[in-house]
Amino acid sequence: MTDYNLLDSQLHALLDEEPDALAAAANFVALLYNAMPDINWLGIYVLRGDELVLGPFQGKPACVHIRLDEGVCGAAASSLQTQRVADVQAFPGHIVCDPDSRSELVVPLIAHERLIGVLDIDSPTTRRFSEADQVGVEKLCESFCTLQETRKYFI
Repeated sequence: MTDYNLLDSQLHALLDEEPDALAAAANFVALLYNAMPDINWLGIYVLRGDELVLGPFQGKPACVHIRLDEGVCGAAASSLQTQRVADVQAFPGHIVCDPDSRSELVVPLIAHERLIGVLDIDSPTTRRFSEADQVGVEKLCESFCTLQETRKYFI
């Protein structure tokens, strides 16, 4: 089980004094990727105009551009609601970047009441993400966005 309170403390230690938004995003992704068991991809998609564009990530190469009306990431961005998908094959319009992925958790990243991107986490196991994971990751995303509020939006 992932200790999200510990991760939040570690995130603050990593980012409190980091002025560069790209470096902060890369370390945020690396911290989570190495702390969460049974995941095969974790990364940020940054809002660029009317699409999400691949940002810092860990895992296999991924889709670079995602329209706001496509897939789990697009659904999270469009609705501004976290998407916790137990079985991606049952999600209408799911985008297959890695055929090994079976479940997904996507959290909108919001700063200054504005969508700036999404955090996307994939697992090769169906039903990998619990409600506790969702709450924990949402808190980490909120911390990340709060720490980034004094900087430009990511990159």
